[in-house]
Amino acid sequence: MYKIKLQNFEGPLDLLLFLIRKNEVDIYDIPIALITRQYLETVELLQQLDLDIAGEFIVMAATLMRIKSQMLIPRPVTEEEEDAVDPRQELVNRLLEYRKYKEIAFTLGEKESYFRTLQPKFPQSFDFPDLPAEEMVPGNVTLFDLLFAFNQALRRLKTRPVQHILVEEVSVEEQIDYVRTFLRTREKSTFGELVQSLTTRMRLIATFLAILEMIKQQEIIVKQPKPFGEIWIFRPDVQN
Repeated sequence: MYKIKLQNFEGPLDLLLFLIRKNEVDIYDIPIALITRQYLETVELLQQLDLDIAGEFIVMAATLMRIKSQMLIPRPVTEEEEDAVDPRQELVNRLLEYRKYKEIAFTLGEKESYFRTLQPKFPQSFDFPDLPAEEMVPGNVTLFDLLFAFNQALRRLKTRPVQHILVEEVSVEEQIDYVRTFLRTREKSTFGELVQSLTTRMRLIATFLAILEMIKQQEIIVKQPKPFGEIWIFRPDVQN
């Protein structure tokens, strides 16, 4: 069985932040039923792809289900109702703290990358400006951006009329060759263009796993010009 470990990718809190941004909802007032449903759908998709997800994803799923159940329990109207603790509060606090440390880590990482490009001229001192992160590395793509695009491709595949059923065997290595060949004659491609000609679920899954493996091996670069927009795939030798 072909597996890709996700230790270099995001965790359950990243997935929750991704879903909150995607749905454009207030982190202080999370629609727990909607976010829980989408979270469980994503975890199920990860499991279907046979990705080696960490146990933290399952623990978070249980936490979301517990919060959802607590939100459904009718509360008696009392004078102390305003002081009642929101079942979501602990999760919100964790997300806010995690987001804060991620932003700090990202800013420090970008500043380090920026400083490496400079050649100091001693003894002259420099006052380095605060550069916004989006100006440094535009279009970073997360695992969940890729999963979202993959899920859309799966849904389009379901809408196509089925003429006949074939049992198809396809390997990830085979689809890595497919991606290499596809990019050989072009500088870049969208994810949609890459998978447009694929007509079976197995080939689509193998292609998605091939993309993850090629990212891991730095054979391709993926970028997203705007949040939740089209995902572009580049060869590393192409300057963009």
